[in-house]
Amino acid sequence: MPTAREALLNAALAALAELPWTAVRMVDVAGAAGVSRQTLYNEFGSKEGLARALVRREADAYLHGVERALRTGPDAASRLVSVAEWTVTAAAGRPLLRALLTGCWGERLPAPRPAPVRSRVLAGTPAQRRADAGPPAPGELLAAVRDRSRTVLGRDGAGPGEEACELVVRLALSYVVAPGEGEARGLGAMLRRALSATSPTAADR
Repeated sequence: MPTAREALLNAALAALAELPWTAVRMVDVAGAAGVSRQTLYNEFGSKEGLARALVRREADAYLHGVERALRTGPDAASRLVSVAEWTVTAAAGRPLLRALLTGCWGERLPAPRPAPVRSRVLAGTPAQRRADAGPPAPGELLAAVRDRSRTVLGRDGAGPGEEACELVVRLALSYVVAPGEGEARGLGAMLRRALSATSPTAADR
């Protein structure tokens, strides 16, 4: 059973699928989650606090998906391709994630700024204090995925280099911005060719 916080975030996300963020009302979110409006304010502080938490959860869910993708496939190149395919597939159906990855926030979406430092200090829960620090910028997300890919796939000493990891992430983001034919499938095929062409030969090792 979800916690009150999770239930409120789920209700806010469901409301956002139907209405622009400016039309989403706190009382309706609380009602849909089955809690009092006071509980909502105790948890998030304000509608801006709720928006920050919603966006932070989306960023975390994306990075957890990256972690899963990095453990899917027979070799490092396949796992890196899985990261790119996950990025394109997830962003296609999740407007908040697409905005996080591209920095393009439409009028229907919340685009929360970090809370004032004093508000962050006074926020009630550790989860909300983290959310109130503000969402990661696209460059920060890219760097997190690149660095995590390099760390996880390089543990056996045979993983792709930092440049290959960044190439894969940047190509995936280009498909998020301007989807190509076949989207994730087409991207995966192109990346496999690119990684094969850039992998070191036996003579180079």
